[in-house]
Amino acid sequence: MKSGFRQSMAWLHTWCGLTAGWVLCAIFLTGTLSVFRDPITQWMTAKPVLSSTDAAGAGVDMAVDRAAAYLARVAPEARFWRIELASRPGKAIEMTWRSGKTDLQAAMHPDTGEILPQPWGRKTEGGRHFMSFHYTLHGGTAGYWVVGWLSMCMLVALVSGVVVHRRIFKDFFTFRVGRGQRSWLDAHNVTAVLTLPFLFMIVYTGLAFFYTSYLPWPLRAVYGMDAQAYDRFQSELDHHTPLRARPRSGTTATLHALAPLRQTAQSLIGRPVRRIVIEQPGDTNMRVRMFGSTESRTLAEATLLNPVGMVAFDGVTGAVLHVQQPTPPTAFSSEQIHGVIEALHLVRFGGWPLKWLYFISGLMGTAMMATGTVLFMVKRRRKSEMEFGAATATVYRLVEALTVSALAGICVACIAYLYANRWLPAAMPARDVWEIRAFLGVWALTLLHAGARPPARAWVEQLSLAAMLCLTLPLLNFSTTRQHLGSYLAIGDWQRGGVELVTLGLGAVMAGAAWQVHRGWSGEPAPVARNERTSPSRPAVAMRDRWAVLGRVFAASIGGYGAVALLAAAAAIALPRWTDMSRADGVLVATLLGFVFYTAVGIWAFSVRQAVAVWRGLALVSAACATLLALFRDWR
Repeated sequence: MKSGFRQSMAWLHTWCGLTAGWVLCAIFLTGTLSVFRDPITQWMTAKPVLSSTDAAGAGVDMAVDRAAAYLARVAPEARFWRIELASRPGKAIEMTWRSGKTDLQAAMHPDTGEILPQPWGRKTEGGRHFMSFHYTLHGGTAGYWVVGWLSMCMLVALVSGVVVHRRIFKDFFTFRVGRGQRSWLDAHNVTAVLTLPFLFMIVYTGLAFFYTSYLPWPLRAVYGMDAQAYDRFQSELDHHTPLRARPRSGTTATLHALAPLRQTAQSLIGRPVRRIVIEQPGDTNMRVRMFGSTESRTLAEATLLNPVGMVAFDGVTGAVLHVQQPTPPTAFSSEQIHGVIEALHLVRFGGWPLKWLYFISGLMGTAMMATGTVLFMVKRRRKSEMEFGAATATVYRLVEALTVSALAGICVACIAYLYANRWLPAAMPARDVWEIRAFLGVWALTLLHAGARPPARAWVEQLSLAAMLCLTLPLLNFSTTRQHLGSYLAIGDWQRGGVELVTLGLGAVMAGAAWQVHRGWSGEPAPVARNERTSPSRPAVAMRDRWAVLGRVFAASIGGYGAVALLAAAAAIALPRWTDMSRADGVLVATLLGFVFYTAVGIWAFSVRQAVAVWRGLALVSAACATLLALFRDWR
């Protein structure tokens, strides 16, 4: 490691940011796009516009009754029925029911009751694909843990970056255009400072969103290792009595008329009903739940903890069983903490202005990581530190290819996903899966292309391709669906229209970036220059240094996780004993602090002079926490 603390943090910031930055750029960009996952899904489903005149008047009651009658005819034994009412003229009523483990769907004209052809629209994951990739990389459990580990790397890179940039506020007001390496550094600093609070918030809440999955040990230490431990934790944390599932009784019954229930629900929650769910239909234990719309909320009402209004009725008698008002709670309690974390990460508050703020901040955060990775290569072109000996030039070439694919290639893959949605036949089996395969396949092809072409040409070609695909997307949409921007705006569908407008804007930005790269970057990479301060003639020393770095990485990641798990588990047991916290509150606080401890371990592991001191410190902390756990092992 470097001799001083700031020098060590500079090294950690560089290499942690570089090695994690490639995938983090893709994670951040897809997370940013998922802010508008609902509009993207609506655009990709491409549902036809119906000739309808009444989406909220008296005809809705008749449409609801028709939908219930249809479901009773085709799915009398289903586990549930779900009816999605039309939110505006031109939209269909959509019905879903579960038969066994399969969800089936149908669509109905809200005015005539006509059952519309299937599939109604295109089967697609839509914007949900970007969200799924954002937290699993479409890699299942393994991808989920990789994203968690990369998120911790980003927290470490953010903290070390703050330590390194002492003149952080001065750098905010400094941007030198056309100065090569200086310009890239200024762009990196400005985007980092502008988004720093957002970056800390979004990364931490992303980890805390799954707090009992990434750090389950505090919960297990307090509530045991059995399958019901999580349920006991949640029941103690949640002070409200939840609506319990009602099993089928086996006795048939007639569903209460839905129209008067809808009117009652709207008067109780003060919002129009948009979704109706009938549980255990046709049984004496059936229950009807009606959910209010969130589209009519004003900006002042869209606070962090504004739940969706819901009224539950007995499906036979029509009696009101439960009312959930769409208003924030009057008093704070610990059970609301996870709700706040979800709202912050998924931007479930503040309406469209906050969504746009998140979108712009997410793009700037992606740009911050992109400029950082580009800055690394710009610096190494001018002066190499020969970190990899004779293989340094080859490693740098690989870094160039990965950087192009991670930054420009992921943009090509994202827009290619939309193109696959329009090109694949609407009735094609598993077309939603093939859309995702197209996304992943195109991204892999961009890596091969970046490896085969000179770096500057790869940048220009991939940015130009992404720009061309973005700018021609409206033409593709019109040629395949006969829908276009004008038709969306004519019926007030700003969500689908907004998808095309934003795509055109992003296409213009990428076209400008391609032109700037074409003007300012030579076509061939400069040869790797040797830094005379290094000593490549001492391979034994270099190999020893690499093993020392690898040891620190293992200590911080694996040893650090074990020590933090024991520390958080001990804290979860100790806090209720030494304070007036409940057991559930102790688990919650200890687990959320665990991510802070883990970040501190990562910083500390690369700041001490000797790697063996890291293992010694972790072993000491682990032993102390294990002893505390052993002393309190009988306390639950």
